[in-house]
Amino acid sequence: MPITKQQALDYHFGGRPGKIEISPTKPCRTQRDLSMAYTPGVAVPCLEIKNNPHDSFKYTGRGNLVAVVTNGTAVLGLGDIGALAGKPVMEGKAVLFKRFADVNVFDIEVNSHNPDEVIKVCQLLEPTFGGINLEDIKAPECFYIEETLKKTMHIPVFHDDQHGTAIITGAALLNALELVGKDISKVKVVFNGAGASGIASAEHYVRLGVKRENIFLVDTKGVVYEGRSEGMNPYKQRFAQKTKLRTLEEVTEGADLLVGLSVKGAFTPAMLKSMASHPIVFAMANPDPEIGYDEARAVRKDILMCTGRSDYPNMVNNVLGFPFIFRGALDVHATAINDEMKLAATRALAALAKEDVPDSVCRAYGVERFAFGPDYIIPKPFDPRVLVWEASAVAQAAIETGVAQEPVDLAEYREQLEKRLGKAHEIMRVVVHKAQAKPKRVVFPEGENDKVLRACHVLVEEKIAHPILLGNEQIIRNWAGELAIPLDGMEIVDPAVSNWRETYIQEFYWLRQRRGITLSDARELINNRNVFGSMMVHMGNADALVSGVTQHYPDTIRPALQIIKVRDGIHKVSGLYALITKKGDMLFLADCSVNIEPTAEELVEIALCAAEEARRFDVTPRVAMLSFSNFGSTQHPLCDKVRKAVELLHRADPNLIADGEVMADVAVSPEILESGYSFSQLKGGANVLICPDLNSANIAYKLLSTIGGVQTIGPILMGMRKPVHLLQRGAEVEEIVNVAAIAVMDAQGLETPVPAGRSPEPVVALPRQ
Repeated sequence: MPITKQQALDYHFGGRPGKIEISPTKPCRTQRDLSMAYTPGVAVPCLEIKNNPHDSFKYTGRGNLVAVVTNGTAVLGLGDIGALAGKPVMEGKAVLFKRFADVNVFDIEVNSHNPDEVIKVCQLLEPTFGGINLEDIKAPECFYIEETLKKTMHIPVFHDDQHGTAIITGAALLNALELVGKDISKVKVVFNGAGASGIASAEHYVRLGVKRENIFLVDTKGVVYEGRSEGMNPYKQRFAQKTKLRTLEEVTEGADLLVGLSVKGAFTPAMLKSMASHPIVFAMANPDPEIGYDEARAVRKDILMCTGRSDYPNMVNNVLGFPFIFRGALDVHATAINDEMKLAATRALAALAKEDVPDSVCRAYGVERFAFGPDYIIPKPFDPRVLVWEASAVAQAAIETGVAQEPVDLAEYREQLEKRLGKAHEIMRVVVHKAQAKPKRVVFPEGENDKVLRACHVLVEEKIAHPILLGNEQIIRNWAGELAIPLDGMEIVDPAVSNWRETYIQEFYWLRQRRGITLSDARELINNRNVFGSMMVHMGNADALVSGVTQHYPDTIRPALQIIKVRDGIHKVSGLYALITKKGDMLFLADCSVNIEPTAEELVEIALCAAEEARRFDVTPRVAMLSFSNFGSTQHPLCDKVRKAVELLHRADPNLIADGEVMADVAVSPEILESGYSFSQLKGGANVLICPDLNSANIAYKLLSTIGGVQTIGPILMGMRKPVHLLQRGAEVEEIVNVAAIAVMDAQGLETPVPAGRSPEPVVALPRQ
């Protein structure tokens, strides 16, 4: 999807400049901690390492630390822009290593075009790192650098530009050939692009079973053939063929596989027509492939195709490779990443694509089902199973080939990998993809606000929602012009001149005439954009409402309660936050925003709504009713209220895992629960925490988000007849997008419209945020 220059700069500059930081793994809060972290305590592991160098993996972070090394001579599609200019890419690589495989990275930018100097830097830094990832170094120097380092170093060295593409397309090749029923030893393969990735992929295909004599390389000078001298090097020479063919068009005729690692438009419809039956095409130029997916499909209905784009099936993305390959290599302290480990990674990816895909992965990508076939031949990057399958396969290959210094029990290792995933990795992407599956109309009463406009731009670009902006059309258009935001895909509604205005006035008067509102009052109040927006949702002209970025909480929620009202069976709305810890665990905390002193009966409603919301996030709820007492340890009316709520909750939903009253630390500590309260239902710890009052809930979430390093999603308003979600004042663009995505997800659950009957008037105390 298109990204503006300013969006890219804001992303890299916002908050702390750059994309990575260092976080300590040991406490350093006291004088004793300081003495352990540095002198004199640090001397002890130093001497241990001096006596046994391999103990560096035991007493330092070396075993989980990779150097991403570049000299900036072949940065993405930008070419030779220099080492310093390539630093944002290397930091980006570090983010991917950490996000997908929990591998730490230092990026090393070497200011030299001399390959021997790059080699020397890596060799001198070997004591620092557990592995070296070479990145964005031009061919043919990259081949020489990697080959030399592999011969002289005793840690894994891996050039991702070469081997990442090779490994992932190798998996696609195996599965594609299986689907079209062709023998790998008999297929004709043509590569357009004879740089690092092209040559490495060709070599990898040979190891997979393609005959070298059946592989044809084409570069800017044409076909690589025996006797050619122009633009040749020893690496291309390995694939020089005895042939009279000289052009890509000539050599493509009768080919079974056409691999593009070149430029947009390099493949023509005529070339595809000349290929063998059931052709396979990997068109991986970015951002635009060598031939468009739709154009290729129009030419050959029997084609099986991969691209480098996420908006087409079978995206080839190197993030499916390098994080997990290094994870497996590091965890067994491998001295190299050899060919067998690369083959193991390829075969693991190919095998995983044939497995039944979990519903959570399908929902993350906004589809009902993925199934092995022409449109799904390699796993998706956000499939959490890739870590377990690929890293364990790489580790096993390292053990079997003798390069693992610390062999592991593979069954135990797979369990360790699964623990790394956490319980809520990439939660918001799952919500976003669910929203993308069936976008809904979301009305924003604060349509003239710049943050709302920027958020709505994202919602349209990512196809999350159909935004409706309330406000003066000229003001909104002026703001959009200043912000360089196109308004395509957004609807602007000015309450002052809307065709719906009179209808809304009459309906609002009908709803509130016995609550002290006259027709004259209704005509005045309809100018309140929260009232107008709530009426849009009530009347079915919008599916959800998101508001509050510039207003106090009571001013935002009151119109929604008066017009949209609570859903049947619920007496009070409540507020919930989703909390994502640094470990990736997900917790739900309620009620953080609405009810000041809920009764036992109201706590039950809050718990049931919170459990329902947890399920929307694909989390099985385990509910803890919190107090300052553990299972009757303290006798006090406040504890009695929570105990009563637990009893009522078990009656309301006997199948819900819920327990209490319990202290917060006990509720989230499986070890304490197991050792001291083994009778509790909360096996594994609670993930839905119901606080006894607003004081405790609001204080807890604000402390956790401010000084606890916890990421919060919300507030999520629960119990409304139709989705209404209220933002914190000053909410950032990302928070608005997240809440809007949640609103769409909630609206998707209301496919059958709820009748607009009269609900009991909610009686809710409204705190100011």
